[in-house]
Amino acid sequence: MGGEQALTVEGDSQDLEDRVNNRTLRPVSGTFKEFMTEGWDSQEPEQQALESSSFTPARLQALGKRFPGERLVIPAGNLKTRNNDCDYAFRPDTTFAYYTGLGEDFEAGAVLVLNPVADASSEENQGATHTPTLYVHPRADQSTEDYYRSAQYGEYWVGPRPGLKELSAMTGIQTEDIAQLPDALAKDIGTEEGAVQLRVVRDADPQITQMVEDIRWENGCDDPDRNTEADGKLHEFAAEERMIKDSYEVAEMRKAVDATKLGFDRILERLPEAVDKPRAERMLESAFNSIARERGNDVGYGTIVASGSHAPVLHWMRNNGTVRNGELLLIDAGVEVNSLYTADITRTFPVGGKFSPLQRDIYETVLSAQQAAFEVAKPGVTYSDIHHTVMRVLAEALHNWGILPVSVEESLSPSGQQHRRWHACGCAHHLGLDVHDCAQARYESYQDAPIEAGMIFTIEPGLYFKENDLLVPPEFRGIGVRIEDDVLMTEHGPEWISAGIPKTVDDVEEWMAQRAAAAHQVRTEN
Repeated sequence: MGGEQALTVEGDSQDLEDRVNNRTLRPVSGTFKEFMTEGWDSQEPEQQALESSSFTPARLQALGKRFPGERLVIPAGNLKTRNNDCDYAFRPDTTFAYYTGLGEDFEAGAVLVLNPVADASSEENQGATHTPTLYVHPRADQSTEDYYRSAQYGEYWVGPRPGLKELSAMTGIQTEDIAQLPDALAKDIGTEEGAVQLRVVRDADPQITQMVEDIRWENGCDDPDRNTEADGKLHEFAAEERMIKDSYEVAEMRKAVDATKLGFDRILERLPEAVDKPRAERMLESAFNSIARERGNDVGYGTIVASGSHAPVLHWMRNNGTVRNGELLLIDAGVEVNSLYTADITRTFPVGGKFSPLQRDIYETVLSAQQAAFEVAKPGVTYSDIHHTVMRVLAEALHNWGILPVSVEESLSPSGQQHRRWHACGCAHHLGLDVHDCAQARYESYQDAPIEAGMIFTIEPGLYFKENDLLVPPEFRGIGVRIEDDVLMTEHGPEWISAGIPKTVDDVEEWMAQRAAAAHQVRTEN
């Protein structure tokens, strides 16, 4: 990796930022500075309106109506240090992405502000409550010193990037220089009648949150508990608004699922050559993740590739194990497309291509639980209904195997729950821009709220028998099975968005054979 954070003046007295760059020799002469700002051709990035820009006005309008007269601050977030002077790849905050329609890594440090319209203004007369403004860093193009000095924004370092004009064209939102943000946020803030109050998505960007807090305190809004509660309500509302997807979001989710299917295809093509190899789980992880980068922005979450005794580990992401014939291979993965919508799919495969009788029995139990939950899922039911349906199927199977130490009804009672030893996690959740989307919503708006048309969620039952679990027969130990699919609720009932990804025993075995044969043919031809 080349380069440095910035070109800075060297001297005998250096601060910490300077010392970070001691590994390089930096020209600082006036001649060099002049030379670096001349003789460059213009690189104007051409940007057109994003498809999402047709959908964000309705989202912004709903947000503004919930908080009339208040200034709403939604940061994109900023780059996060991975180590020393290296940053993680930037992904904007989910709330920012939802209300601007910006995905990928377009604008670290940007801030969306919804300003309340003036009383009796033409905007108010037309029904508007707020006007949105996007505060962004101007382009550091070849006409500026930052072109070669700024490793974060300088286009010598990062290539042409959209600035104010381009981001306005992409989003349909007015843009302003980020330098104007402090004054814009502080305007008319106070405690008197008619003064403006501030709300901010607190967790997105600590620096912006601190700026908001400072402005509050300077203008008499100095109750920290009240401020935190107000900010929480903003985040909560934004999460609950994302529960029902518009047509654009549904289409993006379908793209994410289709790309995820290709990722699983690539895993199965590589599986035969990975068997018995050290760190084979990572070989398969890299196969999936390559599709995520080719077809989308990235993976939507850390890919789980869990073979054998790793499969019952719910969040196994170390992925450093060996894959062996006769074991089950649990893969939980999703592609995040460029708009940042992600799929969330889990499949469990028999490494040798065929399920053993016990593996088949456990697998088909989990599949039956998933199908029962799907059949229960209709408009008006709740996540709790889905959960209880899954739990009954699993508890009955555990009882039939002689594993459950009490009756099915006692285990299902609130005072029992013994079956949860083998399924301690949830079995359904909202899905969208986040893999566990809408997590800031109230309990009564999530678990106990009726499922409505337009919601997208997972159904993901499983059975997890740890290798050290002495309460199950030895042949069960070290077996983990999860089957997870993505569901769109329609007015007529649920739809498997991921119906094209095989999951019955026979279909999974056939899928594995087909992909292995296709990979073998390619290797033979080459």
